[in-house]
Amino acid sequence: MAAQSIVDLPGIKKLRSGKVREVFDLGETLLFVATDRISAFDVILPDSIPKKGAVLNQLSEFWFKRFDNIENHFITADFEKFPKELQSFRQELAGRSMIVRKTKPLTVECVVRGYLAGSGWKEYQESQSVCGIKLPGGLKLGSKLPEPIFTPSTKAEAGHDENIDMKQCVEILGDDIAQRVKNESLEIYSRGRDHAEKRGIIVADTKFEFGQVGDELLLIDEVLTPDSSRFWPKDHYVVGQSPPSFDKQFVRDYLETLDWDKTPPGPKLPGDVIARTAAKYVEAFESLTGDKLA
Repeated sequence: MAAQSIVDLPGIKKLRSGKVREVFDLGETLLFVATDRISAFDVILPDSIPKKGAVLNQLSEFWFKRFDNIENHFITADFEKFPKELQSFRQELAGRSMIVRKTKPLTVECVVRGYLAGSGWKEYQESQSVCGIKLPGGLKLGSKLPEPIFTPSTKAEAGHDENIDMKQCVEILGDDIAQRVKNESLEIYSRGRDHAEKRGIIVADTKFEFGQVGDELLLIDEVLTPDSSRFWPKDHYVVGQSPPSFDKQFVRDYLETLDWDKTPPGPKLPGDVIARTAAKYVEAFESLTGDKLA
């Protein structure tokens, strides 16, 4: 499967291009296409990571089906079941796209943390709390939390998302929806974490998105992928250290060695960084699903 960074489908209306996904309007439904684009420090890089889009798409499909008791937007990722106007685009779509229900996305990202890392670790060092949740003293980088915590954030149109506390989440979403997304996020994380741990992967933290169709609340976007989660190999986990992760670690580590101010345009990546990153994405998929990438 060749790397695919831009997807255009002549005759099919494209609604938007995100950092990774292209979204097309099919009338009653949407077509999500996961490209091989990669971003770091909020900048889309000029090189693609082969098979990355297929990993994100097929791993999300795996989780949507596994969590079938949680209402979600997934309809099908089976190309043979796609409408006839898409059948001429097999090369662009097979394995890296899914048809989903249209929803109105909530304006809050639902982050769940089971371990101290990233911005949560920085906040803990300053205040011994994360998003208003007081935590025990003496925790270190990578410490497992006594129980998973729900730490929502705003969705920034530009720049970085901002962490908020539950009170702010309720102000934005209303009490009922805020409590529902909190409970569902914690349930999905806990079930995903337990499955991943049996497969040798620690899910340190992750983020979910939800949308509404009328009064229905649906899990949307992607689920427990290397792009939306911090995956650590269990056999390399040591409290006090940041383990090598199953995502963009090789890319970030390389970029940190450059004299680059982290503004567009992003620098090109060496071939070995691209290859090692691609291998990590595929390894995460195969470890979690027990299947070969299609």
